[in-house]
Amino acid sequence: MEVIRTEIEGAYIIKPRIYGDERGYFFESFSQREFDEKVAPIRFVQDNESKSVYGVVRGLHFQKPPYAQAKLVRVVRGKVLDVAVDIRPDSPTFGKHIAVELSEDNHLQFFIPHGFAHGFAVLSEEAVFQYKCDNFYSPEHEGAIVWNDTEIAIDWQIAAEDVILSAKDEQNKPLRDVKEMLRAIDWSK
Repeated sequence: MEVIRTEIEGAYIIKPRIYGDERGYFFESFSQREFDEKVAPIRFVQDNESKSVYGVVRGLHFQKPPYAQAKLVRVVRGKVLDVAVDIRPDSPTFGKHIAVELSEDNHLQFFIPHGFAHGFAVLSEEAVFQYKCDNFYSPEHEGAIVWNDTEIAIDWQIAAEDVILSAKDEQNKPLRDVKEMLRAIDWSK
């Protein structure tokens, strides 16, 4: 696998080696040994999958310590714009984001470490999205930032009137309203 650094420390795009011929293709989607050597020594404990239709935006979600989650995400069907926002208050890139197109065609994966809010927008008719987490989900430790925060200024590549949100995500607050809470978090835990 090829590991591509992003402009935000700790977040990586992973490009697998794909072997194809007239029968189709094969690639190793995850190797613990190679991941530990090239990205970070992480022990993933849970795999998740979601299916969504065009226009769905999920996020921007995060888990607070001690249930913070690092994620390795990919798309197995369709296409999404995957977004990670640095919410580590002491980081020089606090409030900055990375957007990566993940699709069944490019097979890219995106590693999002602790201290990031994460979300994605479905750009195809439907998408099946898979991700590994290094910690279990804890509802009491979840947080979120509104998807269309003007301070973060994400181009979701979908018209606002076509965006489909969950009732829960409609209640998310802008980054400026959660900054004080974020400053109190020790992301190293």
